[in-house]
Amino acid sequence: MVEFLSANMAPIIFLSMVAFLLLGFPVAFALAANGVIFGLIGIELGLFGPQIFQALPDRLLGVMSNETLLAIPFFTFMGLILERSGMAEDLLDTIGQLFGSIRGGLAFAVIFVGALLAATTGVVAASVISMGLISLPIMLRYGYDKRLATGVIAASGTLAQIIPPSLVLIIMADQLGRSVGDMYAGAIVPSMILTSFYVGYVVLVSIFRPEWVPALPPEARTLHGSKLFMRVLTTLVPPLFLIFLVLGTIFLGIATPTEGGAMGAMGALIMATVRKRLSVKLLKQAMESTAKLTTFVLFILIGARIFSLTFFAVDGHRWVEHLLSDLPGGQLGFLIVVNTLVFLLAFFLDFFELAFIVVPLLGPVADKLGIDLIWFGVLLGINMQTSFMHPPFGFALFFLRSVAPPEVKTTDIYWGAIPFVIIQVIMVGVVIAFPELVTAGLTKEVKVDPASIVIEAPNYDY
Repeated sequence: MVEFLSANMAPIIFLSMVAFLLLGFPVAFALAANGVIFGLIGIELGLFGPQIFQALPDRLLGVMSNETLLAIPFFTFMGLILERSGMAEDLLDTIGQLFGSIRGGLAFAVIFVGALLAATTGVVAASVISMGLISLPIMLRYGYDKRLATGVIAASGTLAQIIPPSLVLIIMADQLGRSVGDMYAGAIVPSMILTSFYVGYVVLVSIFRPEWVPALPPEARTLHGSKLFMRVLTTLVPPLFLIFLVLGTIFLGIATPTEGGAMGAMGALIMATVRKRLSVKLLKQAMESTAKLTTFVLFILIGARIFSLTFFAVDGHRWVEHLLSDLPGGQLGFLIVVNTLVFLLAFFLDFFELAFIVVPLLGPVADKLGIDLIWFGVLLGINMQTSFMHPPFGFALFFLRSVAPPEVKTTDIYWGAIPFVIIQVIMVGVVIAFPELVTAGLTKEVKVDPASIVIEAPNYDY
């Protein structure tokens, strides 16, 4: 028995961790408990010495001193201030008036506003809840199909997963040891294509099922002519300026993601003040929600560091590497298996759990196989987006259920999500087939051949 445990400690630890999660234990504590328990077992079996736990304080201090993670509270705070100051409501009303005269106009407005909110808030919950509260009753009032309406709202809200300044991409960059700016740059084109796929789906529905997406009746379109375009200008310019302030400075190399997030938070406060919607109550709610989300993320990360300390000590990373690098088909075989695994795990785990448990194990294997880690991170980010949309556990579906009117059944929300999950899976295939969609905009590494380096020293004659 002792020999069996010693020889198979890595798979035992991994399966134990999965069992803890399936039993419903909080993720952070399940990870930490596995790390500590199996660490003590490993010491008892003589696999390593008790000094292994002396490395734990340094690993935890490394989490707390990671400046990249500071961007998370800044972007979260920015998104919450914008969402609660009424920006989403103004955008949906204005864009709905702009597209209201065509079939599917409200659905197009939801997708467009979802993309814009994603680029300013970066928080899925804020986007889904805002659009669910504001646009769903209007869409139902004017005869939209319940499944289509709920599917469009949930899917558009999850664009905050992949459109910069996504929290997902920040964490993905941190876990893969890559630049957040590069991860943002790599995600721009795929996120635009995914958004266009959503629009394309609504166009097809408007052609083949026009009764599902009626145009707004004339009496519902209250803005016309110059008034409409003035409203569009005053509503769109501030968030677009904020997007440039945050993402533009990061892409141009003027600011780090943390500095960009700080500017975004300040810009959101200024926008809320100009709209006369900034209050002590709003500030308190935004700060409390930001503190909760940030604490949640850090606790999971700390638990993951404790787990990985023991897992790596028993050569668990080598076990995963041998398991995945020997798959038939090379890079393609690895990508197919990994994306299938992530897709299935997303039924049970949310993004943060996947990012902190699975990604650190997959990254080194992908790097060894010669896969660009920025491309790999964006690919996994698109795949993990489905974790918010999977029936029956998708968080976006739960968020929408919490604000949907009683006449919308839970099954309507589930069925409405399925076409968009399929679209997301198709997008994964597109990024695998055309990696240049991610890598084309990245700064190319300058590779220097060590054999070509010539060192010349002055010749001194004494």
